[in-house]
Amino acid sequence: MGLKKWNAALGLLTIFALVTHMVYNVFSYITFYYNPMLKTLTALPVIVFLCLHAITGMCSVFLLGDGTRVDPYQKQNRRTIIQRVSAALIFPLLIVHLNTFGILKGSAESGSWVVFGLVLLAQIAFYAAVLMHVATSFSRALITLGLLTSRDTQAKIDRVMYVLCACLFLVAAIAITVGQLSMFLPK
Repeated sequence: MGLKKWNAALGLLTIFALVTHMVYNVFSYITFYYNPMLKTLTALPVIVFLCLHAITGMCSVFLLGDGTRVDPYQKQNRRTIIQRVSAALIFPLLIVHLNTFGILKGSAESGSWVVFGLVLLAQIAFYAAVLMHVATSFSRALITLGLLTSRDTQAKIDRVMYVLCACLFLVAAIAITVGQLSMFLPK
């Protein structure tokens, strides 16, 4: 299997693990049920697959010269630009995401509400970047793996993915933000 196919397969595994992790966390914040073992069990596969996917993706772009120039056909490559920019945003926002609880707790205790608000916004931006990357990448991974050949089917899958990712974004952003606000805002 070539590098691009490995990247596509890892991307699909990452999506599955990511959705599992997000759904568990939404459930946790809605029900106020927290199981650290389940959080870890849903987070670890995401991190492992994400790192492997990122490595193979960067190798594909830089070593295979996989369309590193998008400027000659900007309109046609808009989706590729969104895909790559969202991927680039994921890692700095992931650092904030991994430390969100501690930062929110510390800023709430010290009354640093500007930091608190910025972290909440960064968390929402993280969800947006991740789900935008998923929405723009899913059908492309299927094409790379040879599981999808029809442009019409691709367009339908893309529409479904955009709707599903938008719904997951809204549910996660609202449930988790409301949950965090209820935990840390003064009563």
